[in-house]
Amino acid sequence: MKHVHVGDKGNTKIFNKDVGKDEVSVDVLGNLDELNSFIGVCRHLNKDKKIDLILEQIQKDLFSIGSEIGSTVSSTKISTKISREKVVFLDDKIVEIENQLPELKRFILPGGSHAASVFHVARSVCRRTERSVSRLSKEIDLNENIIPYVNRLSDLLFALARFSNKKEGVKDVEWNS
Repeated sequence: MKHVHVGDKGNTKIFNKDVGKDEVSVDVLGNLDELNSFIGVCRHLNKDKKIDLILEQIQKDLFSIGSEIGSTVSSTKISTKISREKVVFLDDKIVEIENQLPELKRFILPGGSHAASVFHVARSVCRRTERSVSRLSKEIDLNENIIPYVNRLSDLLFALARFSNKKEGVKDVEWNS
């Protein structure tokens, strides 16, 4: 008997449900996966143990968000939900990190140290993820904490990019028009 791959016909499975690979939910799950992978690279480049623990928790949260979205799409029951406390956790970390940075008076160019550059890439992938989650929220009823979580995460990744440059003695380059 010949094995047929579901993906060869342009479909995939989300839990127990066949869906087209061009559906918004599949786009969201792919974006979450890419974001999680870039955060893995950020963890590799990061040398701060406290930051690593934050990033590890974020990776776990992103898996929870993916699971929650997948379960909503497929009508599968799960117990994992992103709570308001997870959003507050990100808010607290943003404040904690920004308090160690000089005030930002202008836009900065993405880049600097290797770690900061990858944090900036993760931030831009996070913004794309947020846009796709926002599109999906118009199609299905999502947990109200998911969009704020992803929004705060992009702010945190921006702060971590700046923090990485500061720790490595690399000056952020301001944009002058």
